[in-house]
Amino acid sequence: MKITASGLLVLGALGALLYFAHVAFIPIALALLFGLILSSPVEALHRRRIPRGLGALLILAVALGAVGACVALLWKPAQHWYADAPQTIRSIRLKIAPAERLVDRIDSIGKNAAAIGATNAAPATSPKVQVGGGATNTGPTSLATVLFSSTIEAAVSMLTFVILTLFLLTGGPPMLARMTAAFTDDPNASHAQTVIEAVRAEVARFYVVTATINVGLGCATTIVMMCWGMPTPYVWGIVAALLNFIPYAGASTTLALVTVVAFITFNEIGRVLGVAGSYLLLSAIEGQIIQPLFVGKHLEINPLLIFLSLWLGGLFWGVPGILLATPMLVALKVIAEHSTHGNAVIEFLGPNDQTKDGDKPLRRLVRKVSSRRNRKSK
Repeated sequence: MKITASGLLVLGALGALLYFAHVAFIPIALALLFGLILSSPVEALHRRRIPRGLGALLILAVALGAVGACVALLWKPAQHWYADAPQTIRSIRLKIAPAERLVDRIDSIGKNAAAIGATNAAPATSPKVQVGGGATNTGPTSLATVLFSSTIEAAVSMLTFVILTLFLLTGGPPMLARMTAAFTDDPNASHAQTVIEAVRAEVARFYVVTATINVGLGCATTIVMMCWGMPTPYVWGIVAALLNFIPYAGASTTLALVTVVAFITFNEIGRVLGVAGSYLLLSAIEGQIIQPLFVGKHLEINPLLIFLSLWLGGLFWGVPGILLATPMLVALKVIAEHSTHGNAVIEFLGPNDQTKDGDKPLRRLVRKVSSRRNRKSK
């Protein structure tokens, strides 16, 4: 598969459009994701003779209620930490004071050595004085305007997300079938519908299994933090469960947070290491044993591509981009598996297996190079 100059221009234009028009595209993308995830329970209710509109309203209300409950549980501890932020910073400075003194001592030794080795001192320059510079007024009025506009923008995006998700869940597969048939002939429409159903099933399955695993990780983290005497242990269970939806970066962020809080809370270094080591063990068991066992190897993707997609998603769309990075890769792999020309994409997205079939792409490349050399020699 060759990428031409026109293809690169199209990709660049598409990237610029997604970047500068993110306010319009983020609610649509999140609605599509939630529509894929929540469509299975809506269809299950529909098979029990519950109308799709009512089922969609119930499922979406339950999902938003769960998200709101998590936010409510985290809100009070977050306010408490914000109020205690100055005291927390002082406590951190007191605990790292010996390390700061050591660094300052090393820095002063380096400066003294540089001063001894210098032969000529640079002439002193008089500071430049800026005359008549007018400062920009950033008072309470401008801050209130920014906060008001941000609140309005967030409210509009949230309303758009809820309405689009509700429409997608209410329409269901029949709406997708009609929309697909309107632009293609019958055979292509049937294939497109098959691909859409496969993407819907795999993404929904991926998130249902991942959510179940993350809830278990959150419960285990709560119990472990309670055993070590960490403050508000249920908060760290919720944080671990929510951040674990972000591959690699989520577990690392949770480990850093619990380690910092343990460092502030406890004076014994053994308890700090115990808190960090306990969560690291839980995360290793989840990532290396439970996740591959239940998610399945057919959804495994190259970790490098996952990291790059998370970075690019965060660069383009912030937190929503990070949330959308992994399901986009999963959907792309499923589409490639149902395409006649998708072998190259599957090999590109696949993990670096070390099995007996893991060197097939390398052997194929070697055969291609050898055949080219043979043609040139003839």
